[in-house]
Amino acid sequence: MITNLLVANRGEIALRVFRTCRQQGIGTVAVYSDADADSPHVEAADAAVRLPGATPADTYLRAEAVVTAALDAGADAVHPGYGFLSENADFARAVSAAGLTWVGPSPDSIERMGSKVESKRLAASVGVPVLAELDPETVTDDEFPVLVKASAGGGGRGMRVVHDRGALAEAVESARAEAGSAFGDPTVFCERYLERGRHVEIQVLADSHGTVWALGERECSIQRRHQKVVEEAPSPAVDPALRERLCEAARTVARAVDYVGAGTVEFLVTPDGEFFFLEMNTRLQVEHPVTECVTGLDLVALQLRIAEGGTLIGEPPRARGHAIEARLYAEDPAADWRPRSGTLHRFAVPEVRAEFTVPDRHGIRLDSGVADGSVIGVHYDPMLAKVVAWGPDRTAAARMLAGALASARIHGLGTNRDLLVAVLRHPEFLAGNTDTGFLVRHRAVTEAPPDETAVRLSAVAAAFADVAHNRARATVLGSLPAAWRNVPSAPQVKTYRHGETEYHVRYTATRSGLVAVDHADVELVAAAPERVVLRRGGVRRAFDVARYPDLVTVDSALGAVNLVPVPRFRDPDTEPATGSLVAPMPGTVVRIAVSVGDRVHAGQPLLWLEAMKMEHRVAVPVDGRVTELAVTEGHQVEQGSVLAVVTPEDEDRSASDTVETAKETP
Repeated sequence: MITNLLVANRGEIALRVFRTCRQQGIGTVAVYSDADADSPHVEAADAAVRLPGATPADTYLRAEAVVTAALDAGADAVHPGYGFLSENADFARAVSAAGLTWVGPSPDSIERMGSKVESKRLAASVGVPVLAELDPETVTDDEFPVLVKASAGGGGRGMRVVHDRGALAEAVESARAEAGSAFGDPTVFCERYLERGRHVEIQVLADSHGTVWALGERECSIQRRHQKVVEEAPSPAVDPALRERLCEAARTVARAVDYVGAGTVEFLVTPDGEFFFLEMNTRLQVEHPVTECVTGLDLVALQLRIAEGGTLIGEPPRARGHAIEARLYAEDPAADWRPRSGTLHRFAVPEVRAEFTVPDRHGIRLDSGVADGSVIGVHYDPMLAKVVAWGPDRTAAARMLAGALASARIHGLGTNRDLLVAVLRHPEFLAGNTDTGFLVRHRAVTEAPPDETAVRLSAVAAAFADVAHNRARATVLGSLPAAWRNVPSAPQVKTYRHGETEYHVRYTATRSGLVAVDHADVELVAAAPERVVLRRGGVRRAFDVARYPDLVTVDSALGAVNLVPVPRFRDPDTEPATGSLVAPMPGTVVRIAVSVGDRVHAGQPLLWLEAMKMEHRVAVPVDGRVTELAVTEGHQVEQGSVLAVVTPEDEDRSASDTVETAKETP
């Protein structure tokens, strides 16, 4: 019997496992890096053990340190969660060798499924269809497009779609570098890329007595950078006949490696119903909550039962209703999914019926590893939470989830929330027409510009709220109306920046109250420091205003708007030199593609930053010449640090002409 369990992970998956342990009377132990010292999962555990350091390599990926932590804390079992060491056979062996119960499949099963190349060969040997492996060195022209994939690991890391031979060498080099950094194994291979394929996976559970359950399918086709962002169960494209074929293939793969525990067998399904084995994940999946919602099962509880030698009783339950999960990330979809870091000042999702467990009836489930004040760093995946809607049918679940996300209060960091809402409300998604190229095909969803009306009204509301805030704090003549002047004078101005655009709100006081001078169509109904009501075109709307250092967040039915207050007087010494390229995020410079003096063109790679376990390309913004490189490979940079200076072509030519003229002048 398991009495005290260590979770060799962090964030929301640690909290998810703890939730089941509390229900079953099992003690819990957390491990944490220095960066995670204040993380909610540390507070939730009965005991916690520090892993000195901040990076994954120094902390969560140190198998011997995690095993020692389990022994020191008196744990008798280890649950790996997902990611980090969860699919590391040597770690599983080390846990067992220490006399601890390993909550997962055998090291041999992990090893046999750990390589995508070898697992595909094994699947083919038992009659499960696979896509042919292609050698990057011998791919022929008629085999494009191809997908370059890392043999070890997953999560979209080390994966690149290549449409022609000219781009293959760079894609392979980039994928190898990313795979080597993420998994310690730079091996990559190619396979045919099916542009309209669906990513469909089968959840399996197997006990040590020969019973193998296939719990139906999840569709995970909405992906960015080959990583899932929206998952659902069941799939709108799978009928009963295809479901049975997929489930039988998954059971066949599981039996081929004597699988025990929870796992997922992933397939690519074509529009005509063909399917091909992709890989088997020998762990719990990020998206397991949708299966739990439609089956009513607790997959973590079943993992624990199986690890204790228990049996799976009866037949697996059939799906009831429909569940959709959205992964909420701190990232900017319009900037190539660039991750964000910083302080999450506020995080609240409305109408949550359950956390880390199946709701008692249709509603919203929240699995989150963050709270108000959490700091999102650069060392780990930028996922903030999984928001799940379980409804009687797919349309109801999509509507419910979109509403919950749109109404959430997320202050301090930019997220992919607006994109998720747009996907869930998109006609093609609602019609079930999804595949792995959905976000590429519907770029308007990714690159949608901000609602100009929402930003403009939010800026007006922020200005009026700020005036009310200042009046509430006034220690002298605080009873005077806001913006009051004895003698008529020029309007006062407050300026906010949204993206690259500045919004100037000029206002003045009249007998009837504050008036936004340049917004004649907007009438102030009421203003308080945290709430402003405006009327425009006969429609009255409320705006909730929250202020933080260097940030004002305005929430309304029009959407959330983040504004940066612009000071009246700017310090020129803080402005970077003309042509400076600054780091879009904190990270490590892993590769530099140019040298000082090089002529470069807009869009050309300048360098690559590694942050949050992914490589991010920084491109040259204009045609010109590299006149300064401020970093070297291995350099750690903060957001906003100058990386290089590119002198635009016109300025560079003008400077050269000036020099030549000076030389010619006697």
